[in-house]
Amino acid sequence: MSLLIKGGTVVNADSSQRADVLISDGVIVAIREDLEAPTGAEVIDAGGQYVMPGGIDPHTHMQLPFMGTVASEDFYTGTAAALAGGTTMIIDFVIPDPEQPLMDAYNTWRGWSEKACADYSFHVAVTWWDESVHKDMGTLVREEGVNSFKHFMAYKGAIMAEDEVLYNSFTRAVELGAIVTAHAENGELVFQLQKKLMEMGMTGPEAHPLSRPPAAEGEAANRAIRLAEVIGVPLYLVHVSTKDALDEIIRARLEGQRVFGEALAGHLLVDDSVYRHPDFEYAAAHVMSPPFREKHHQEALWKGLQSGSLQTTATDHCCFCADQKAMGKDDFTMIPNGTAGVEDRMAVLWTHGVSTGKLTKEEFVAVTSANTANIFNIYPRKGRVAVGADADIVVWDPEASKTISAKTHHQNVDFNIFEGMEVKGLPSHTIANGKLRFKEGELMTNKGDGRYIKRPAFQPMFSALDLAAKANVPTPVDRS
Repeated sequence: MSLLIKGGTVVNADSSQRADVLISDGVIVAIREDLEAPTGAEVIDAGGQYVMPGGIDPHTHMQLPFMGTVASEDFYTGTAAALAGGTTMIIDFVIPDPEQPLMDAYNTWRGWSEKACADYSFHVAVTWWDESVHKDMGTLVREEGVNSFKHFMAYKGAIMAEDEVLYNSFTRAVELGAIVTAHAENGELVFQLQKKLMEMGMTGPEAHPLSRPPAAEGEAANRAIRLAEVIGVPLYLVHVSTKDALDEIIRARLEGQRVFGEALAGHLLVDDSVYRHPDFEYAAAHVMSPPFREKHHQEALWKGLQSGSLQTTATDHCCFCADQKAMGKDDFTMIPNGTAGVEDRMAVLWTHGVSTGKLTKEEFVAVTSANTANIFNIYPRKGRVAVGADADIVVWDPEASKTISAKTHHQNVDFNIFEGMEVKGLPSHTIANGKLRFKEGELMTNKGDGRYIKRPAFQPMFSALDLAAKANVPTPVDRS
């Protein structure tokens, strides 16, 4: 099947050009002006619009079992909502329970994800350590195309990785040529502050940000960065929400360390006043971790994107409905953490980034797709409109507008953190794997159309001898 996109401006992270785009069998086969449509090809008129790589959301949690419930969005509804917003691929998370074999958890998530209607991949969390984890990490990299491992530095008593786990996992990642990612919050500090606030009688959502202060994120970010520095592994910090953590990233990058940072659309646009709203349902709907912050942190995050100190944008899409959030009615620590956004990320970033002059349209492509594809080693197959690349494309109408609302969004959740926001700049068409899946407001999706995307390992950055030399320590003597 062929598809021709005519009359648009092709926008990549490094350039823009007026060109038509011809797609055949799921791949881009030609890009130039005045292409003729092959017999039987469908033609999309992109006049006055931008033809860009489909968005890649590097941080979602579809169907996640968490805090005694399961996220309301499954892999079909979540990827369908993504397509409606111009996102054509997600990278979700496999999160094993403590002492659960990594491969068992991975196989469970692979089963859940078979219904996805857009392409997907996985980061795998390391929540505990023994020799089986060491072995399974190797299997995941070499056989399953997983090249990134997640570490939760929060959620004490559940999935929090202590420093010993971080050291072992980071070291194994170096051997395998994988990148490590971290949720940076000091879990012990959060746990103690939660207890203190509850003892003081602060049981509502207003206590949530107080239990997770910016310093808790800054300390954990620094600790993860310093561990990665000594071990010699590239590090990706998810959902950077504070200037504190951003400053640690900037310092490390100026010193030549391979550290990357991700900003959530929500953290860029929503502030902590939502937790002081008098209506519990409204305030609880915003509970996520890290929490929304004071406005000056938002200003810092925008500057981080503009300067290149933060490289990607994501959503941490993890949906819980009002009845699930009500589990924490009398105890804020029991409110399931998570908000939506996979459908809205592209539109709110265009409206508040490109339209305000904070980002160029090329930078928009960089932070919504190309940088993620580069960091996680699937570029230029993904993240670029180029001959030979997968035909994952969004045709973007900069003049289209709408008001975001939970009543009209495609996400399977009863609340939207961007409720009432006017956005200008929307997808008119979304093409995934060469097939038209969203057209002028209409979704055309099928369960199972999405493909699992393997991500190759990187070349190992250091050998044991390199590390010994770098640390200026004697090389261990082989006594075998």
